[in-house]
Amino acid sequence: MATLTSDITVPAARRALPPALPIACLVLCMINAALLQSGITAHWWLFDENGLGIPTDFVNVWSAGRLVLDGHPALAYDWDIQKQVQVAVLGQSYPGNFAWHYPPPFLFVAAVLAHFPYAVAFVGWVAISFLPYLAVMRAIVGRAFGFLLAAAFPVVFTNTLVGQNGFLTASLIGGTLVAMPRWPVLSGICLGLLSYKPQYGLLFPLVLIAASQWRVFFTAGVVATLLAAVSWLAFGTESWQAFVHWLPMFNQAFLVEGRAPWGKLQSIFGLTRYFGGPEALAWALQWMLSVAVAVALALVWRSREIRYELKAASLAAGALLVTPYLFLYDEMVLAIAVAFLVRIGLEEGFERHELPALGLVTGLLMIFSLLGAPTGFGATLVVAALIAQRIGPWWRGQRGPRRTAAAAG
Repeated sequence: MATLTSDITVPAARRALPPALPIACLVLCMINAALLQSGITAHWWLFDENGLGIPTDFVNVWSAGRLVLDGHPALAYDWDIQKQVQVAVLGQSYPGNFAWHYPPPFLFVAAVLAHFPYAVAFVGWVAISFLPYLAVMRAIVGRAFGFLLAAAFPVVFTNTLVGQNGFLTASLIGGTLVAMPRWPVLSGICLGLLSYKPQYGLLFPLVLIAASQWRVFFTAGVVATLLAAVSWLAFGTESWQAFVHWLPMFNQAFLVEGRAPWGKLQSIFGLTRYFGGPEALAWALQWMLSVAVAVALALVWRSREIRYELKAASLAAGALLVTPYLFLYDEMVLAIAVAFLVRIGLEEGFERHELPALGLVTGLLMIFSLLGAPTGFGATLVVAALIAQRIGPWWRGQRGPRRTAAAAG
């Protein structure tokens, strides 16, 4: 099997942190903490001023788990029944739906969480899923600053507020990438577990083939197949039939009818629809971007000259660009791409424009709540441009023999 042209295990020079970087991250951490405290004291997180549960994304996870524990896993996909369970646990109704649309293997997680009271499950899920995200960010950056960078990312608050799975998705993508050079089986396991959100794994088979990473490829396939088989044994054929039956309805509601405001979709598809573009144009642009990203990544991962960290960063960012269905909490994955860029900057020195550009990324992610526009898509494009700028000299043959990164740990 061909090996990658660089890895993240060979020691290299370690530069001092630019003073502005830890200061900015510390300020962002304080903002995240202050927003969370405000959410608790002002009653716009978890419970309102009347002690009723605030309708938000996590309620569909807990409710799906409750239906599993009650012996009706297939009913988790029924929007009407799901909402009845959600209204019962929250103590109040709400307009619209928080529909369950994950493949049946994720029902295992939902069932575990439903063993606990709703508030305990909510807080526990956020806290526990945050830990592997922290560990992966530390491993990528290669020093303790990775913890601070992880906690400072603006989407941390968004993901915590709604109880979503952005930490888990980022952990699995980051774990796949950081483990690939040394532990391909572990990398494949992480990628196989990512099958709970298959839209973020679309590019991985392509780049694994391009890089001849067959152990990762086949391990991921085995893990995903085993998960599907075990969920079939646990939840029955009916759960898979319900998933297949309800998924087109979910796509119709969110990608055709726009039941969630178009500005919430942080993709070129969402951007086009947000500005009034027709659905056909939105799909055309999405497909063109996806094909361009796929071709570029295949070439990058096939190269023996481009250092591994740049390959990993490009794949993390590319995973966000190729899916039309992308909400702000999913932009947690962008932290993985940023961490690889920061690692390179700490070893080779930051380009003059890179830290201001990362400041722009932060601003674009933070102003979403004020504008309600697909600003997260802009943030992804900025990070992708930074990666492309770093790759350019390698691609044009203007760099000398490649230099590997420092040990992760």
